Amino acid sequence: MDNSKKTLELHPFFEGMDPDLLDVMACCACHREYQPGQFIYREGDEADQALLIIEGKVCVEIFAAQRGSLVIQTLGPGDILGWSWLFPPFKRRFDARAIELTRAIALDGGVLRQKADEDHRLGYELLKRFSRLVVERLQATRLQIIDIYGKHI
Repeated sequence: MDNSKKTLELHPFFEGMDPDLLDVMACCACHREYQPGQFIYREGDEADQALLIIEGKVCVEIFAAQRGSLVIQTLGPGDILGWSWLFPPFKRRFDARAIELTRAIALDGGVLRQKADEDHRLGYELLKRFSRLVVERLQATRLQIIDIYGKHI
Protein backbone atom coordinates (compact mmCIF):
# COMPACT_ATOMS: atom_id res chain seq x y z
CA MET A 1 0.00 0.00 0.00
CA ASP A 2 1.25 3.50 -0.87
CA ASN A 3 2.79 5.22 2.17
CA SER A 4 0.66 8.39 1.74
CA LYS A 5 -2.56 6.40 1.49
CA LYS A 6 -1.62 4.35 4.55
CA THR A 7 -0.92 7.55 6.52
CA LEU A 8 -4.27 9.03 5.47
CA GLU A 9 -6.09 5.81 6.24
CA LEU A 10 -4.69 5.68 9.79
CA HIS A 11 -5.38 9.33 10.56
CA PRO A 12 -8.48 10.06 12.72
CA PHE A 13 -9.42 12.97 10.43
CA PHE A 14 -10.07 10.48 7.61
CA GLU A 15 -11.67 7.79 9.79
CA GLY A 16 -14.58 6.12 8.03
CA MET A 17 -13.79 7.60 4.63
CA ASP A 18 -14.56 5.36 1.69
CA PRO A 19 -11.32 3.66 0.47
CA ASP A 20 -12.00 4.86 -3.09
CA LEU A 21 -12.08 8.45 -1.85
CA LEU A 22 -8.87 7.86 0.10
CA ASP A 23 -7.28 6.71 -3.18
CA VAL A 24 -8.17 10.09 -4.71
CA MET A 25 -6.78 11.92 -1.67
CA ALA A 26 -3.54 9.91 -1.80
CA CYS A 27 -3.07 10.83 -5.47
CA CYS A 28 -3.05 14.50 -4.39
CA ALA A 29 -0.49 13.95 -1.62
CA CYS A 30 3.24 14.59 -1.34
CA HIS A 31 5.70 14.77 1.54
CA ARG A 32 6.96 18.11 2.90
CA GLU A 33 9.47 19.13 5.54
CA TYR A 34 9.79 22.47 7.37
CA GLN A 35 12.67 23.70 9.51
CA PRO A 36 12.20 25.30 12.96
CA GLY A 37 11.16 28.94 12.55
CA GLN A 38 10.26 28.51 8.87
CA PHE A 39 6.98 30.06 7.80
CA ILE A 40 4.82 27.50 6.05
CA TYR A 41 2.60 30.29 4.79
CA ARG A 42 1.61 33.87 5.56
CA GLU A 43 -1.78 35.51 5.84
CA GLY A 44 -2.90 36.57 2.36
CA ASP A 45 -0.86 33.90 0.54
CA GLU A 46 -2.60 31.75 -2.02
CA ALA A 47 -4.20 28.77 -0.28
CA ASP A 48 -3.25 25.76 -2.35
CA GLN A 49 -2.81 22.91 0.13
CA ALA A 50 -3.71 21.31 3.41
CA LEU A 51 -1.05 19.69 5.58
CA LEU A 52 -1.40 16.53 7.60
CA ILE A 53 1.23 16.95 10.32
CA ILE A 54 3.14 13.72 10.83
CA GLU A 55 5.92 14.93 13.12
CA GLY A 56 6.77 18.26 14.76
CA LYS A 57 4.81 21.31 15.84
CA VAL A 58 3.32 24.26 14.01
CA CYS A 59 1.87 27.43 15.46
CA VAL A 60 -1.02 29.23 13.82
CA GLU A 61 -0.67 32.97 14.36
CA ILE A 62 -2.28 36.30 13.63
CA PHE A 63 -0.47 39.60 13.59
CA ALA A 64 -1.86 42.45 15.66
CA ALA A 65 -0.28 45.87 15.10
CA GLN A 66 -0.31 46.74 18.80
CA ARG A 67 0.86 43.35 20.07
CA GLY A 68 2.83 41.62 17.31
CA SER A 69 2.27 37.93 16.51
CA LEU A 70 -0.30 36.12 18.62
CA VAL A 71 -0.38 32.33 18.69
CA ILE A 72 -3.94 31.17 18.11
CA GLN A 73 -3.30 27.44 18.14
CA THR A 74 -0.40 24.99 18.26
CA LEU A 75 -0.74 21.90 16.11
CA GLY A 76 1.18 18.65 16.26
CA PRO A 77 1.25 15.11 14.93
CA GLY A 78 -2.17 14.00 13.76
CA ASP A 79 -3.48 17.53 13.23
CA ILE A 80 -4.47 19.13 9.95
CA LEU A 81 -3.23 22.58 8.97
CA GLY A 82 -5.06 24.60 6.35
CA TRP A 83 -8.65 24.89 5.26
CA SER A 84 -8.60 28.07 3.17
CA TRP A 85 -7.87 26.10 -0.03
CA LEU A 86 -11.49 24.88 0.10
CA PHE A 87 -13.25 28.25 0.37
CA PRO A 88 -13.08 31.22 -2.02
CA PRO A 89 -11.15 33.46 -2.37
CA PHE A 90 -8.57 30.72 -1.57
CA LYS A 91 -6.34 33.00 0.50
CA ARG A 92 -4.66 32.19 3.81
CA ARG A 93 -6.35 33.74 6.82
CA PHE A 94 -3.52 33.14 9.33
CA ASP A 95 0.26 32.73 9.43
CA ALA A 96 1.64 29.25 10.06
CA ARG A 97 5.18 28.65 11.31
CA ALA A 98 7.07 25.48 12.19
CA ILE A 99 8.15 25.53 15.84
CA GLU A 100 10.34 22.47 15.44
CA LEU A 101 11.36 20.23 12.56
CA THR A 102 8.02 19.34 11.00
CA ARG A 103 7.23 16.59 8.52
CA ALA A 104 3.86 16.58 6.82
CA ILE A 105 1.84 15.26 3.94
CA ALA A 106 0.60 18.07 1.70
CA LEU A 107 -2.72 17.63 -0.07
CA ASP A 108 -2.99 19.64 -3.30
CA GLY A 109 -6.01 21.89 -2.77
CA GLY A 110 -6.51 22.83 -6.43
CA VAL A 111 -6.58 19.22 -7.55
CA LEU A 112 -8.86 18.26 -4.66
CA ARG A 113 -11.33 21.04 -5.56
CA GLN A 114 -11.39 19.81 -9.15
CA LYS A 115 -11.90 16.20 -8.04
CA ALA A 116 -14.64 17.31 -5.61
CA ASP A 117 -16.45 19.09 -8.46
CA GLU A 118 -16.33 15.86 -10.45
CA ASP A 119 -17.32 13.57 -7.56
CA HIS A 120 -19.85 15.12 -5.20
CA ARG A 121 -19.35 12.34 -2.65
CA LEU A 122 -15.76 13.48 -2.29
CA GLY A 123 -16.87 17.12 -2.14
CA TYR A 124 -19.34 16.37 0.64
CA GLU A 125 -16.76 14.42 2.66
CA LEU A 126 -14.19 17.19 2.30
CA LEU A 127 -16.69 19.88 3.25
CA LYS A 128 -17.86 17.95 6.32
CA ARG A 129 -14.39 17.25 7.57
CA PHE A 130 -12.73 20.58 6.81
CA SER A 131 -15.68 22.61 8.12
CA ARG A 132 -14.89 21.17 11.54
CA LEU A 133 -11.41 22.68 11.24
CA VAL A 134 -12.90 26.09 10.51
CA VAL A 135 -15.05 25.86 13.64
CA GLU A 136 -12.07 24.73 15.75
CA ARG A 137 -9.89 27.58 14.45
CA LEU A 138 -12.63 30.15 15.08
CA GLN A 139 -13.12 28.82 18.62
CA ALA A 140 -9.38 28.99 19.28
CA THR A 141 -9.34 32.57 17.97
CA ARG A 142 -12.30 33.46 20.19
CA LEU A 143 -10.56 32.06 23.26
CA GLN A 144 -7.38 33.95 22.43
CA ILE A 145 -9.32 37.21 22.10
CA ILE A 146 -11.05 36.60 25.44
CA ASP A 147 -7.67 35.90 27.03
CA ILE A 148 -6.14 39.10 25.62
CA TYR A 149 -9.00 41.53 26.05
CA GLY A 150 -10.85 39.94 28.96
CA LYS A 151 -8.16 41.15 31.35
CA HIS A 152 -8.72 44.77 30.31
CA ILE A 153 -12.49 44.87 30.72
